[in-house]
Amino acid sequence: MVGIPKPIAMGPQRQRSTIILILFLAVAAMLPILSSSVSRLAPALARNPSRRLLLLSVLPSSSPLRAFCPLPRPSARATCSAAYPAMAEAAVDTDNPLLADFDFPPFDAVQPAHVRPGIRALLARLEGELEALEKGVEPAWGKLVVPLERITDRLDVVWNVVDHLKAVKDSADLRAAVEDVQPEKVKFYLRLGQSKPIYQAFNAIRNSSEWDSLSDARKRVVQGQIKDAVLGGVALEDEQRDKFNQIQQELEKLTEKFSENVLDATKKFEKLITDKKEIDGLPASALGLAAQTAVSKGHENATADNGPWVITLDAPSFSAVMQHAKNRALREEVYRAYLTRASSGDLDNTDIISQILKLRLEKAKLLGYKNYAEVSLARKMATVDRVQELLEKIRAASWDHAVQDMEDLKAFVKDSGSAEANDLANWDLNFWSERLRESKYDIDEESLRPYFALPKVMDGLFSLANKLFGINVEPADGLAPVWNSDIKFYCVKDSSNSLVAYFYFDPYSRPSEKRGGAWMNVVFSRSRVLARNGSSVRLPVAHMVCNQMPPVGDKPSLMTFREVETVFHEFGHALQHMLTTQDEAFVAGISGIEWDAVELPSQFMENWCYHKETLLSIAKHYETGEVLPEEIYAKLVAAKNFRAGSFSLRQIRFASVDMELHTTYDPSGPVSVYDVDRKVAERTQVLAPLPEDRFLCGFSHIFAGGYAAGYYSYKWAEVLSADAFSAFEDAGLDNEKAIKETGRRFRDTVLALGGGKSPLEVFVSFRGREPSPEPLLRHNGLLPVAA
Repeated sequence: MVGIPKPIAMGPQRQRSTIILILFLAVAAMLPILSSSVSRLAPALARNPSRRLLLLSVLPSSSPLRAFCPLPRPSARATCSAAYPAMAEAAVDTDNPLLADFDFPPFDAVQPAHVRPGIRALLARLEGELEALEKGVEPAWGKLVVPLERITDRLDVVWNVVDHLKAVKDSADLRAAVEDVQPEKVKFYLRLGQSKPIYQAFNAIRNSSEWDSLSDARKRVVQGQIKDAVLGGVALEDEQRDKFNQIQQELEKLTEKFSENVLDATKKFEKLITDKKEIDGLPASALGLAAQTAVSKGHENATADNGPWVITLDAPSFSAVMQHAKNRALREEVYRAYLTRASSGDLDNTDIISQILKLRLEKAKLLGYKNYAEVSLARKMATVDRVQELLEKIRAASWDHAVQDMEDLKAFVKDSGSAEANDLANWDLNFWSERLRESKYDIDEESLRPYFALPKVMDGLFSLANKLFGINVEPADGLAPVWNSDIKFYCVKDSSNSLVAYFYFDPYSRPSEKRGGAWMNVVFSRSRVLARNGSSVRLPVAHMVCNQMPPVGDKPSLMTFREVETVFHEFGHALQHMLTTQDEAFVAGISGIEWDAVELPSQFMENWCYHKETLLSIAKHYETGEVLPEEIYAKLVAAKNFRAGSFSLRQIRFASVDMELHTTYDPSGPVSVYDVDRKVAERTQVLAPLPEDRFLCGFSHIFAGGYAAGYYSYKWAEVLSADAFSAFEDAGLDNEKAIKETGRRFRDTVLALGGGKSPLEVFVSFRGREPSPEPLLRHNGLLPVAA
């Protein structure tokens, strides 16, 4: 989400410090950890529903989906038609769409009333299948992994249809239904994850004479499942296991409630404005959105020119006010509302945060760890000490430059003759930073919107994917049910015109029912086990969700450059899911990848937004067709690292408070979480935060997503992604043949291998060497760009 302090933004993390030279030392320190990670395999994501992927905003609470839908029938030349045969088993209740046979999830048909009976019927059936598996389990692939994948896949697809709808089409009835059956779902997953017969069978495979003959992917599956089971409490007995399970149930409820409170608090704030002078400075696009929002609130005659206008805390509205509203009082009011979301009354997340931290610490100690960060990093590349060392080195290196950023801003405000120069406040920073950027680079981000119409941006993105990876993306609207008329559906084909994947795209903000941020998640995973009717594998399906400004009147959705980066970012995640060649679902696509490396493809794709040919191919005025002038492109590139020190410190603040709360903080002690945040802010924020700053109450990354003790991962992934993009620079960005060859190699390694190999092995397979920080230094302006 765009805006101050942007704690839950899941889009592009372009905060690059002009002093990231120190990353060389930090990354060098981490390379032994990376090397050792080759033998420390990450657990598969599928068995634990609380492991979820949320890329630049709020993740839905579920893990990636694995649908129980067979694969397309073999076809030499496929078309974008219904490629999935119906679910093989007879439906328990043909009137319940959650249990009916379907080609694609029935997003349009599922109602809250279907949730309770559907989930309970499915759980009852799967309980019987699990009992049968345990009785007949053998340490053989066909007797263990195959039936296990079928069980987890069936529950995942049904549960996650519900969970996805809760993220994009929320309602009180749906919440109530989910709340009723969620404990039963969690109980089943705990029962499955703590199954001793299954755990012992995996250990038997690991210790068998056949181990060395297994493929790398199958070894990753086995070791991941063993690690998963241990971290899931399989070794606990009696009272300890009961306590562990109770903690898991409570954490599921609390994280869900945290997310709901953030959404409700965001929806709750509405400011009606009737005097246009109060919103002086807002661009036409923001005025149009504010009037459109007013119409949706009952002001039928609202217009962009004459109002009335409604301001909200949803990202497009909030960021427009903070960047462009000349009315300082309005900026302050909106800023304070945003910084205190979900921190008072019935929506107060303060106690929920405390309970989450207490339960995570208790869970860690039950598992034999000192703190929850150790539990979290058991699934990652780094260690707690290495993370803290990395964060401190970047923080120390960034501080002086952030101080200079503030001095430059104050001088600019003073030179502008504004009285605000004498007492610059937090709600002034975005406004004046935007004015300084406009002055320094002669570029106005808002004036660029007409050049970035969503349809043209998507066409350019798909053309880039064709050039780099040899795929074709084609519209397939009408083939699959959707949850809103704005949703687009696409099929993906390879160079031989064979289907390889599908994906949904939900681009627009809907603050009354949809969570903020942007993310990619899995609908169906690629799977050999679930292939039917002669097919060799089941095809993957993904969904991409963003929250950009919707079309206003007869204008298409006109995007900011940041929103363009966000779409490229999320498509990078989707590509890794869709172009995987792994046939073992537990390590296909994004599954089984260590969290430190999961942002590599997404951040890699962002680099192409600054590639001249790519950008100019999508940047065409929606009315005139005029291509973005080259001089403006040059200014965009020049402004890329504007205020990089400040942006770097902001990310370090988020990562540092995350680590502090999950390492040294005592949630039962006298110090509050806000005391911890203020202490961290003293060394990571040049302008002190407000005393009433409660951004933690909206920090869904770590309290409702998958980034607890893991927010640091963004920085490490920047090293990998910058180095990956440098391979294309080395090949020559104007050498189309070399770009295609390098792109195919990227597809065949980073995008294809998924969790079937360790991230370091995958990277070396692509780059021919271990990662280097030099490209990141160069991309941040610290090293000269090669001619």
